[in-house]
Amino acid sequence: MKAILAGVILCGLLTLFALAQSPIPEASPKSQADIATEIDGYLNSLVAEKKLSGAVLVAKDGVTLASKSAGVANKATGAPITLNTRFNVGSMNKMFTAVAIAQLAQAGRLSFDDHISKHLPDYPNKEVAGQVTIHQLLTHTSGMGLYWNDKFKAQREQLVTVAAHIPLFASDPLSFAPGEKFQYSNSGYMVLGAIIEKVSGEDYYSYVQKHIYEPAGMTETGFYEPGKEIANLAIGYTNMGPDGKPLPESKDNTDIREVKGGPAGGGYSTVGDLVKFHAALRSHKLLNEEYTTVVTKGKVDAAGPIGRYGYGFGDKVFNGKHIVGHNGGAPGIAANFEMYPELGYTSVILMNADPPAMMPVIMGIRQRIPAK
Repeated sequence: MKAILAGVILCGLLTLFALAQSPIPEASPKSQADIATEIDGYLNSLVAEKKLSGAVLVAKDGVTLASKSAGVANKATGAPITLNTRFNVGSMNKMFTAVAIAQLAQAGRLSFDDHISKHLPDYPNKEVAGQVTIHQLLTHTSGMGLYWNDKFKAQREQLVTVAAHIPLFASDPLSFAPGEKFQYSNSGYMVLGAIIEKVSGEDYYSYVQKHIYEPAGMTETGFYEPGKEIANLAIGYTNMGPDGKPLPESKDNTDIREVKGGPAGGGYSTVGDLVKFHAALRSHKLLNEEYTTVVTKGKVDAAGPIGRYGYGFGDKVFNGKHIVGHNGGAPGIAANFEMYPELGYTSVILMNADPPAMMPVIMGIRQRIPAK
């Protein structure tokens, strides 16, 4: 369980590291060919130095500028990582959950100001349900926490539905008054998943498949139950022991991660599919212009130099470049998705390693994407 909690810490450190580095001054304007060559050279250097176990894709207006894959997806079979490899994206699933909620709001089926109790009248904790709004769940200001507790550890293999997760945390008191401050909460996003199911009449997994993945053309994205053979699926490998200390050799993370994943994270995707997700947002296939802005625009100040958090998306400026996106991190899981709305760039990094391995890659790509 300490390993899982360490993953949450690492995910936070990932963002702190990426945003706290000193920016590099922009040089004179470069052509797209020069930018592509520079990024490609950087990615090649990562492979040569054995610093990449994953896939990276940088695109401009949906067209690939540079991409690279390296490493082993499954040590048991020896399957290599390719650009088509499906990786666990961790908390990046929160973007899909937020878009789903916004779709229902756009359709007039719920309001961001609604309390939990309006849509989940049978929610076990009546006091919490009557206080917390959908807006607060989306912005991590509800006062809810994380559900990676002893109950999770004991029931992990049975947690394959949204409803199964609710008893893990429903009886917990709020850490603070709703709206008081930002505190990252996976529990809050699980409740959002339950609201999606109630309002739409579809289970969460079917809803995001039908209303997000399919319209966006994301054919390699989804949630996979244990025991099924899934092609091109990366196994996560961690060097962290249960006490958080380094292991003498890496081990797979299948006994500590979410079995199936859900509204808060743990699904799978590819670098190509995530570029398609950005394209679908930009072209308003998923939400109209108004609601796309509502979801992606920062609303609350997050802890430290993270920037501002919107509805399932981080919103920040780095070295004069506006970046919107989300990351995911846990033992054996390192994922980062960044959109540059005004510039049209997309940067996707997916790795089956611990988050620190990805930190310098984020910076390396950010520094090579021009501000103009």
